[in-house]
Amino acid sequence: MSIIKKLKARMPSKLRDQLRVYAYRAETAARRPRFSEIDAPENGWPILLGISFPKSGTHLLNQILLGFSEFTPFAHHIPVSFAAYDGDTGRKRSVDEALAYLKSLRPLDVSAAHLLAWPPVVERVSTPDFIPFFIYRDPRDVVVSHVFYIAEMLPDHHHHRYYAEELHSFDERLTVSILGLPDAGVEFPNIAERFSFYTDWLDRPEVLALHFEDFINDRRATLAKVYDHVSMRVPNLPIEREDALDILEASINPKKSPTFRSGKTGEWKKYFTDEHKRIFKDVAGDLLVRLGYEKDGDW
Repeated sequence: MSIIKKLKARMPSKLRDQLRVYAYRAETAARRPRFSEIDAPENGWPILLGISFPKSGTHLLNQILLGFSEFTPFAHHIPVSFAAYDGDTGRKRSVDEALAYLKSLRPLDVSAAHLLAWPPVVERVSTPDFIPFFIYRDPRDVVVSHVFYIAEMLPDHHHHRYYAEELHSFDERLTVSILGLPDAGVEFPNIAERFSFYTDWLDRPEVLALHFEDFINDRRATLAKVYDHVSMRVPNLPIEREDALDILEASINPKKSPTFRSGKTGEWKKYFTDEHKRIFKDVAGDLLVRLGYEKDGDW
């Protein structure tokens, strides 16, 4: 490990984040003159805000939104993202913390957030200051991805030891990812309750809702929705639509996106036993129907 990396590792996280933001602001200001010929849209430049349900394509959406930096003055990377739950401790962050994060953002920023749909947060995001997106995924694939992520990819996560040492099989871990841990010291409810914290994003016309699966099965058309959602707020984009879609598609790098572990959809079918199906149906109710993944409970 280099001396610089060692120093960064020893810094308090808040100081490290501050330094990262300072460097980001300097870089962002330095590249703005490249786009000086582009007039600011009505109501000023907005913020591109990618909201995601965990394990549903966060990195994929980030890559696409950052692709706009190739032909607009939007930022070319994200300095600090926001998660409703702290990964190391499991602590649930507050509405005030979420609002403070949103307040810290500036025009032309691109941001990523596991942002719960608290009413004051929804109202703030639904203003012209933001162009918001919400990406989600089949909750059955989410719980499978969650097992791999916690047990194998994230040793610092507060649930890792329990998944890796207390649970002795994939089936056991998958059951916990569906049911949650209601008696744990930190909040980890079942999959339906976890998703309920986000469902109000689906009811806001200002927020473009995106299925992760559509980026796999119908990528070009889905990227067109993303582009059109931005162009409605920023109509003077200096590029032909098809050229912009080429750039956004080229910005996707599966190797840098953990959710692209397999690059497939419907992977849950490999891992769900009949018992997992029964448990999932018991806790999820009509969630899959509401999200458009099933027509009824007969699956």
